[in-house]
Amino acid sequence: MTCPFGPVSQVAEMDTLFGVINLDKPTGITSRAAINRLQRQVRPAKLGHAGTLDPLASGVLLLLVGKATRLMPYVQRLEKKYLATFQLGVESETEDIDGTVTTVEGALEPTREQVLAELPRWTGRIMQKPPSFSALKYKGQRAYHLARQGQLVELSPREVMIHQIELDDYQFPFLRLQICCGSGTYIRSLGRDIAQALGSSAVMSQLVRTSIGEFAVETACTLEDLQQQGVAEHLLPARRLVNDLPAVTVDSEQRVFLANGRAIDFPQEQTAEEIVLVDGEGKLLGIAAAAGPGKIRPVKSFGL
Repeated sequence: MTCPFGPVSQVAEMDTLFGVINLDKPTGITSRAAINRLQRQVRPAKLGHAGTLDPLASGVLLLLVGKATRLMPYVQRLEKKYLATFQLGVESETEDIDGTVTTVEGALEPTREQVLAELPRWTGRIMQKPPSFSALKYKGQRAYHLARQGQLVELSPREVMIHQIELDDYQFPFLRLQICCGSGTYIRSLGRDIAQALGSSAVMSQLVRTSIGEFAVETACTLEDLQQQGVAEHLLPARRLVNDLPAVTVDSEQRVFLANGRAIDFPQEQTAEEIVLVDGEGKLLGIAAAAGPGKIRPVKSFGL
């Protein structure tokens, strides 16, 4: 019987895929739809994505392949950068142009100087009320499901981190901002709040995620690249997902200890909560944590 995934050797190769793909997601499709187009190419290896992008948005979407899906929490804490365009003086139920856009009577036309003066007030840790049309849970269901049914959805404000906001262009009614932020930030809601502080209103009309950590849109591949050239051709080392953590190279003897869940000596001063374990070629083997003075123990293994 013919193997449904191709030759046995090819199946073995797919099963050992381990890394990350920097995808430039196009507009018009969901992040899940992008995954679905590629799922067959990586089976039986797992495939997941970090940092959902709405259909309106394009740009960097990190696809985690194989055991790299276990690194999702580390990806979520990487800084994200966006180029966002907002239309002032209007509003919609979705806070973007995918909803029903209506003009707001009495909305002011802020000056460039007013915009520049307002932006610094939205950096740092701020409280943000997520949009009703979001994937957050509300009374046990996705908020957007309830909102589409006409139900009133009032999500509680939550803290998000905005590292930097810069004015990229302003030609009323269009305001374009460069935003660097942490995980969980809703860019359309940030535009909404800034506009309201300026005596106006806003909907997001365009959004490009320009980077997640060190992964930039300029070096991203497209869905067409992946479908025509194959996933393996664009697979980047999983090690790059945790480049913000200190690393230690382990030898063959230490790998045996670690593979059995045992601690090894780590004479260096341990200041970080977690340490990346790599082999002599820099390949990611696992992640370790302190296990007492001068000792570390593996908490995640990717091939020890």
